[in-house]
Amino acid sequence: MEFILFLSKIDKEIIELIYKSNHSIEENTALCLIDKKFVGFFKKSEKAIVICTKNVMKLGGYREDKKYDNHKTNIYIRRALRHEATHLVQSCNNNNPTGTIKNMEDRINKSKLKALNSSVQLSGNYEKELEAYVMEDKPRKVKELIKNFCL
Repeated sequence: MEFILFLSKIDKEIIELIYKSNHSIEENTALCLIDKKFVGFFKKSEKAIVICTKNVMKLGGYREDKKYDNHKTNIYIRRALRHEATHLVQSCNNNNPTGTIKNMEDRINKSKLKALNSSVQLSGNYEKELEAYVMEDKPRKVKELIKNFCL
């Protein structure tokens, strides 16, 4: 899986926990073709996270030139993994937000509001999407939540 190249050490630990929780990870499935702005999905019934690496690489301006910094691509891949892993945790929590982060609306980066609204239109659940967007920047918390709710 190509997306693993963009992950940090803690994100790789999150992947290990995802597999330990009897979930899988897929890459660039047909779901990714819905719209190039989508970077990931959680397929609850199939217990699978989908990472849309090709979409992320386009959005992040990825270039294979080793001298080029692919910082945006790294960030987008990591956030996609953490976001979808949060939905996995919510699934383990009877399909509910975990409630571990208080005052979430104050903690979401304003640049994510447009993406939040798009996700809510797709999923229909504001609270779960809000929690997933807040958790994108909290890899240690995502790791802790997987352990607490899914293992």
